[in-house]
Amino acid sequence: MSVQPHQAIEVFYSYAHEDEKLRDKLEKHLTLLRRQGVITGWHDRKIGAGKEWQNEIDTHLDSSQIILLLISPNFIASDYCWDVEVKRAMERHEAKEARVIPVILDFVDWKSAPFAKLQALPKNAKPVKEWRNHDKAFLSVAEGIRLVAKELAVNS
Repeated sequence: MSVQPHQAIEVFYSYAHEDEKLRDKLEKHLTLLRRQGVITGWHDRKIGAGKEWQNEIDTHLDSSQIILLLISPNFIASDYCWDVEVKRAMERHEAKEARVIPVILDFVDWKSAPFAKLQALPKNAKPVKEWRNHDKAFLSVAEGIRLVAKELAVNS
């Protein structure tokens, strides 16, 4: 009897383009998880030329087991993030098809949002920008995502 290696957990980044630098930094902090085959990451900047962006986003939003909502004033103000990605993410979360994780990047009124009932990262839902050292904040996020990915891999 051989042990089958588990398939990497797909992670979808839902974010406002104004927060791209922070998304890039988070992605760097998740590199070890990717290198170890624990996760694969996807965001809209990976859409190839000539592909239909709406279709690509919908496909990955529907196939990802972890959906990260990168919360900031830009995110809350983005009609696309709010009306399309948050709506679909929460539908999949409620159906237990995906785990939605809010990642608080900056101060914004989010505590009455549909995802406010979910445990957020980094630790204590303290916004990344409030941490004196952003790397410590992203380490907290990476550790949280590692735990969720492990849990999902065991239960799949």
